[in-house]
Amino acid sequence: MIFLSSSPTPPAMGFTSFIVNRILSFPSLANWAKTQAKQMMIQRAHQIGVDWLGHVALLNTRDWSLDLSQVTTPGLSYPDYYVTSFHGYADGNLSWEAAFEVEVAAYAVHSRVWGAVDAHGDARLRQSYHQILQSHIPSPLKILDLGCSVGMSTAALQVNYPGAEVVGIDLSPYFLSVAQHQAPARIPVPSHPVSPPTWLHAAAEATGLPDQSFDLVSGFLLFHELPEEAAIAILREVHRLLRPGGYFAMMDMNPQSPVYAQMKPYILTLLKSTEPYLDEYFKLDFSQALHSVGFQPPTVVGNSPRHRTIVARR
Repeated sequence: MIFLSSSPTPPAMGFTSFIVNRILSFPSLANWAKTQAKQMMIQRAHQIGVDWLGHVALLNTRDWSLDLSQVTTPGLSYPDYYVTSFHGYADGNLSWEAAFEVEVAAYAVHSRVWGAVDAHGDARLRQSYHQILQSHIPSPLKILDLGCSVGMSTAALQVNYPGAEVVGIDLSPYFLSVAQHQAPARIPVPSHPVSPPTWLHAAAEATGLPDQSFDLVSGFLLFHELPEEAAIAILREVHRLLRPGGYFAMMDMNPQSPVYAQMKPYILTLLKSTEPYLDEYFKLDFSQALHSVGFQPPTVVGNSPRHRTIVARR
């Protein structure tokens, strides 16, 4: 665990990143890169013993119509930045295909975080985040999980804080449907809380939740998927939602990591083809952004060779 400067330096991808952006400006090349990125993840999943195709096929056998109706907020307007291609999916996060593949993709992508292929890389990454959280925030009573996706991060929060009331929020009703369905299996019986996690279909920058109603707001691998304007709007909303003395925490890619500066052009092309706002994320000074909306100076900790955790108090 490495403590980093609270004022991150800009990314060092430089000229290589510029060339990659030029390549991806051609739709045919961008589509090729997205296809290659997905095939690489599927192969990596099989390498660590994860049956990607079987997992998706099983989820496809379920009738999800009731789940979808239970979690969807009628008439919700999606921000422009969200209605785009994420992670190689033409419809971004607003599809069953994306929702069914999130979990296996996480296992595949995180299997190489510590270098050698590790089937437990995803679990290790989440554990490293929660070790930092618990050292700063031992017993929050109410927690909000921003961009909760299919509930993997929400379940981890509930297991690590079994007495807390946990709310998962996401803009994709498809993700939330899977999250709601799989939550009982993700939380071991001994850790079952008095109330299971609840789910909210809303934008993280406009939750509609009451002022000062949370002790901890967490964002796990959310902010690299946001343009700068949306990221700052979310931090402003988080400050509103936190009780005095409450904490905001995020875990995401570390722009200071040499992994990205030294990334091979081919791999960088595949990465950037699936992450439309990566450049904006790498350039955003989160310490300054947090200060601008009213947080105390944050603690920044490197929790993996390529990830950082930021913790800031209201």
